[in-house]
Amino acid sequence: MTLGERISARLESLGMTQSELARQAGLTQPAIHALINRNKTGSKSLPAIARGLQTSTAYLQGETDDPSEGAVPPPTGKDIAEHLDLVEIAMVDMAYGMGATFADDRIGVDLIHFPKIWVDQLTHSAPASLAWARGKGDSMAPTISDGDMVLIDRSERRVEDQDLIWAFTIGDMAMIKRLRIRGDKVTILSDNSEVPPDTAHPDEINIIGRITRVVKPV
Repeated sequence: MTLGERISARLESLGMTQSELARQAGLTQPAIHALINRNKTGSKSLPAIARGLQTSTAYLQGETDDPSEGAVPPPTGKDIAEHLDLVEIAMVDMAYGMGATFADDRIGVDLIHFPKIWVDQLTHSAPASLAWARGKGDSMAPTISDGDMVLIDRSERRVEDQDLIWAFTIGDMAMIKRLRIRGDKVTILSDNSEVPPDTAHPDEINIIGRITRVVKPV
């Protein structure tokens, strides 16, 4: 097998396209195409190509027929995060209502990496206690508009400071509102002056966390 045939075989085995390999190796797709189709015998980028194909340069150059022999395993997400000093923060796949929206067990959560230095500027809380969510509706405008991203600090679940903004649920309804507690009465406040306050009993409210940052689309 030629170099091009071995690259092509590994691409097929991994279910990878030439463009995907090019991105991993820091090359262009035409450069990969040329190696496969123009009978080239080598490239200074061969080690990067071998890593992308989860094999070794020895295999690609025909020195061994075992693609796993001497293969350098690709870096894991954890390896990359540590190298780039990134931290994981949950991204909640639901829209907490600035009016109200339904919360249920189908809420999906992805872990997204963010630069640690940037997160440290936003909050002193541990990344594991944080979550991003997207606001929906306009009852908290202009503080939070429809589509804004909000950072929820889940380590803060006691409403001790009045009139701060909280993510919480009442039954199956999830909301982002200001809360004011007086005895056995919770006043639920919107920043939009056209939306009247609502009330609830403290036992009805499940605090998810405090909204510590609002990020608006550029």
